[in-house]
Amino acid sequence: MYFTDRGIEELAARRGEEEVSLAWVAERLRDFVDLNPEFEIPVERLATWLARLDDDDEDD
Repeated sequence: MYFTDRGIEELAARRGEEEVSLAWVAERLRDFVDLNPEFEIPVERLATWLARLDDDDEDD
């Protein structure tokens, strides 16, 4: 188990039943980076990864 799994598990337990828009998630990510600028690159990578999940894999 990765250390981050605890945070992901807490998120699922506390907010798993909620329905939110991706616009809401994007705004929360912006708020987080505003408060924690040292996490700008990891948040950008996560957001980019989520945005491109449905892209065809070009390696095939």
